[in-house]
Amino acid sequence: MFTYPLDHVAVAVSSLREACRLFELLAGETCSPPETLESQGVRVSFAGSVELLEPLGPDTTVGRFLRRRGPGLHHIAFRVPDLPGALAQLAENGVELIDSEPRPGARGHQVAFLHPRSTGGVLVELVSG
Repeated sequence: MFTYPLDHVAVAVSSLREACRLFELLAGETCSPPETLESQGVRVSFAGSVELLEPLGPDTTVGRFLRRRGPGLHHIAFRVPDLPGALAQLAENGVELIDSEPRPGARGHQVAFLHPRSTGGVLVELVSG
C-alpha cells in the first residue's frame, strides 16, 4: 500500500499577474517570482500551495487546455519520496503513466504525470526533490 501527501493544486490561468492578485488574497501569501519552464511551455508562480500556470503560447499543453476548458483546476500533485519507485509501483497496479521517467519541474523538483483515464478524470502529478 502507498500513500502520498498532497503537495499542491495547479490552476491554469491566462495571466500570472492577474491571478497572483487574487490568489495572494486567498492564500495570504505573496506569489513566488515567476519561473519559466520552456520544456513544459509554461510560466509558473506559487501562492502557498496553489501553483499558477500561464501558457507560453496557444499551442502548448496549458494553452490548449485554456482554449478548450477556460481557466481552472489543471492538476493535483502529490509528494513522493522515491519518484521512480512510485511510478513503478503505480504502473504495476494498472495506473496509466504519461511519464514513465521523471522530468524537470518547477522549483528544481522532478515530476511525472499520471493519465486522467486512470485517476478518475483528474490529471495527477507526482513530485519529488
